[in-house]
Amino acid sequence: MFRFEDPIYLWLLLAVPLLMFTRFIGYRQRRRKFKKFGDMALLCQLMPDVSKYRPTAKFCLMTLAYSLLVLLLARPQMGSKITNEKRNGIETIICLDISNSMLAEDVTPSRLEKSKLLVENLVDHFTNDKIGLIVFAGDAFVQLPITSDYVSAKMFLHSINPSMIAVQGTDIAHAINLSMNSFTQQEKIGRAIILITDGEDHEGGALEAAKAANKKGINVFILGIGDLKGAPIPLGNGDYLTDASGRTVMTALNEDMCRQVAQAGSGTYIHVDNTRSAQEKLNDELTRLQKGETNAVIYSEYDEQFQAFGIIVLLLLIIEVCILEARNPLLKNISLFRRKDRVVVSVTLFIFLPLMSQAQTDRQSIRTGNKHYRQQVYDKAEVDYRKALAANPRNPQAMYNLGCALMSQQKDSAAIVQFENAGKMETSSRRKAMIYHNIGWICQKHQMFGEAIEAYKESLRNNPDDNETRYNLALCKRQQKNQQNGGGQNNKDNQNKQQQQQQQQNQQQDNKDQQKNQQQQSQPQEQMSKENAEQLLNAAMQEEKQTQQRMKEAQRRQSRRKLDKNW
Repeated sequence: MFRFEDPIYLWLLLAVPLLMFTRFIGYRQRRRKFKKFGDMALLCQLMPDVSKYRPTAKFCLMTLAYSLLVLLLARPQMGSKITNEKRNGIETIICLDISNSMLAEDVTPSRLEKSKLLVENLVDHFTNDKIGLIVFAGDAFVQLPITSDYVSAKMFLHSINPSMIAVQGTDIAHAINLSMNSFTQQEKIGRAIILITDGEDHEGGALEAAKAANKKGINVFILGIGDLKGAPIPLGNGDYLTDASGRTVMTALNEDMCRQVAQAGSGTYIHVDNTRSAQEKLNDELTRLQKGETNAVIYSEYDEQFQAFGIIVLLLLIIEVCILEARNPLLKNISLFRRKDRVVVSVTLFIFLPLMSQAQTDRQSIRTGNKHYRQQVYDKAEVDYRKALAANPRNPQAMYNLGCALMSQQKDSAAIVQFENAGKMETSSRRKAMIYHNIGWICQKHQMFGEAIEAYKESLRNNPDDNETRYNLALCKRQQKNQQNGGGQNNKDNQNKQQQQQQQQNQQQDNKDQQKNQQQQSQPQEQMSKENAEQLLNAAMQEEKQTQQRMKEAQRRQSRRKLDKNW
């Protein structure tokens, strides 16, 4: 964690625009005086050693050195040691609805953006409390495990959008049940579930889930967001979402359902509009909950980081002294102030140095995340990888590692999103092959054989020598064909075989993920040869030939849930 020990000195940075304004006034007065002597073009010929850009370059170097010196006085520090402190507070899980209906703009700027702002203000109100974040639509998963790290909670909000969950719809019961299992085991402490939704529950069971939470001593608060009249759902291209019959979907706030769920959970229903009244009401309700002693993880020791700023300031001052305002006759053939050279100097001074600092920050977060991943603490690894992406959003390694951490927590839809983003930015063919192999493996696990086949093909385009991917590709093709054709008599035996194969693939995948996150380039210790892969495939094909009668019924039972409403 980064901070300034003496931030009061940062007010000195207000002198920078004042210096720039003074420099501009002096430059204009100087030009006015030169014009009194004669034509500027003639004066330039009479003064060939006078440089037009050197004084400006010296001024920029001095201004930059002054700014860094102010930062140095503010004592920049980086947290180096994590300790636990005991505080009195409550535990709160925020369940944020990210279904497509939350994109409606009946609340400014939209339901989802208003919800994010509401959560951010709520986090600012917390002091000694613990907070967790769950996002849900047709499915639900933990975006942030319960923690007292408010910085991470705010950081995760910016990346939330409906594309994070592939299964659309609204399943409030699933979100409440997941929240009940996300609290700590600490006793005698107030617990609250804050559900932010428009109330369009497509699955049912929300009242039963709220009653179950109430029996465990958890209060369920509902923040209903939206208009009762309804509003269309924009798609971002000027069109609006339509249903199966082609009519425009009008999504409206279901206040009756929200009140019933809040009453079942011994909580309060609060309507969210374009004012701050909902925020104030929720803060009042939370202050009434019983506060208990919680363990908060904080940064207790900080290392001084002024050394880097001091070195940069020293280098800038040396460069400023070496640059003369007039051209040196001995170095007249060397110019750092031609147009091309000015671009190079500008890029070096104002872009390269900040990027170095940024790269160091995200690399440190990735190393910490890798350590947690090897220890199988996947939720902490996810937090570290997200911090790395916050420091550098275009880091494909952080995206890939985050996808692996999400996949290890069974957050498959969010993992696929991260893998796809990493695949777009990754330049190494070998790493691209690993990315698309993981995408194919997730799709195969969910019996999405068409998507799995395309992912495995892309993986083989980048690494044709991967026998494991080749075997999975052939197996997916065979499974897709059987899914389309029909079932068989010995379906149970075939399912047992597939489960064994799936367990073997899971084990191989776990080993592969650990090696990738450690950035090892070596191959697995045992690799399947092409001949062995073909033998296994042939055996699987012979067994599957006996399952042609009842496969369709089994596949129907095992198929993924399809929602009639995708908002």
